[in-house]
Amino acid sequence: MSVIQDVAPHEAGVRREALHFAVRNAKLMAGFGIVAALLLLGLLGPLLVSGNPNDYGPQPMSPPSGEHWLGTTTFGQDVFLQFVHGLRATFVVGVIGGGIAAVIGMAIGFVAGDRGGIIDEVLNMLTNVVLVIPTLAVLLIINAYLGIRSVAVQGLFIGLTQWPWAARAIRAQTFSLRTREFVDLARMSGAGTWRIIVREIAPNMSSYLFMTFILLFGGSVLIGSSLDFIGLGPTEGVSLGLMLQNAHQWSALQLGMWWWFVPPGAAITAIVGALYVANVGLDEVFNPKLRET
Repeated sequence: MSVIQDVAPHEAGVRREALHFAVRNAKLMAGFGIVAALLLLGLLGPLLVSGNPNDYGPQPMSPPSGEHWLGTTTFGQDVFLQFVHGLRATFVVGVIGGGIAAVIGMAIGFVAGDRGGIIDEVLNMLTNVVLVIPTLAVLLIINAYLGIRSVAVQGLFIGLTQWPWAARAIRAQTFSLRTREFVDLARMSGAGTWRIIVREIAPNMSSYLFMTFILLFGGSVLIGSSLDFIGLGPTEGVSLGLMLQNAHQWSALQLGMWWWFVPPGAAITAIVGALYVANVGLDEVFNPKLRET
């Protein structure tokens, strides 16, 4: 009974220790701060600036001004209005794509690592097959033949093709935990596979799983932006990648309209770069050997 009572204080102490180092980690705070600022802009911007981002305006090719904060396109469209709507779409693709890939990767990685045997061989073979498929080529073919493309559909297909590396990494971590004493005790008590995974293995990998999702999120943003840039993005709406594609198509660089392509390009770079920096910071927080005292 006393052992059980000691577990909760110990877990609380571990959380306080992690939080102590997290708030003092400059990389983590800077990375998440940049992502949070852009996320807030994407969420609140469309509420503060009304209008359709694709509507033509009477002042084409206008540089940034008090009326148009980021100028206008060759068709008079407000770049700032497109930018805030594009941020929202880009984050949606990252959440959907990264979330689906994380769920599939965790399910396959946990089951393969915990069960082993023939189940592990089958799931590992499936993972290897999907891993060697040229993901971008498959996404190009799928998107090219879809009559109507939406942000949600794009995120779905990205998630369905991005999970293999996560599954392999989680499988390796699960292999190292399945032989621990607390897992053996749970198995001896009659707990099933999913109960062991949910109650014993996953909580001990929570930091690793969170870092995996961050990488999947960033990967989804990059893949989605790449598809948008080559003209295979959503058929309706706007995204940061579509802004770059339109700027390239209508010769914004040659016309000196830097305000059309610099903001979306900088935002994509900032999101992915900040996520990478935050991931490095999380590794330093959760790994005692890397912590800065």
